[in-house]
Order: sequence, then structure tokens, then C-alpha cells
Amino acid sequence: MTDENSVLGLATVRRNRGITLQQISDSTKIGVRALEAIEQGEFRKLPGGIYATSYIRQYARAIDYDETVILALYFRQAAPGDAGLSRAAAGKASYRTWVTPSALTGS
Repeated sequence: MTDENSVLGLATVRRNRGITLQQISDSTKIGVRALEAIEQGEFRKLPGGIYATSYIRQYARAIDYDETVILALYFRQAAPGDAGLSRAAAGKASYRTWVTPSALTGS
């Protein structure tokens, strides 16, 4: 993989810190292919929903990088038609719409 394919220079940051993808994979139990996808900004190769954001967070922590920067990129690139993200967002929106505080307290 070349640095020009690396999003935000993540591969360079990781290498400068002396960390290999295999080391991250061993400590996080995330496959090397998923880690490569994160570095290359190919977020659609990640599993959907909460797994993708969890993988991104764990990767960022492993290389001591600001996870909010990578997550912001992930959310910007996630298209509205992305099944995992749109279902999660739609579920949250509909939950907020129909659940009232009185329904939660039983009043």
C-alpha cells in the first residue's frame, strides 16, 4: 500500500510510531483487511453500523490518533443510501419521534 492511498496519512502515522497492522490486529482482534480499509478510507469494506465506528475508534486509539477526525471523515463519506448507517440513523430518528418521556416513566 502506498501513502497516497492512505487517508489523513494514517499509514504514515502508524509506521512512524513503529506499529504494524498485524500488531493492531492482534491487540484489537480486527482483521488486517479491515484495518487496511480504514487507512485507505474504504469504509464501505467495513461491517456496517456500530461495528464500523467501533473499528475506527479502536484503530485510532491503537495509533494514538484523534478518533473524532477519522469518524468525521467516515460520516462525511457515508452516503444516505448506506444501508448500515441509514438504518441506524432512521431507527434513532423514529425512536425519538414516537417515544415520549411519559412513555418511559409509565405515567
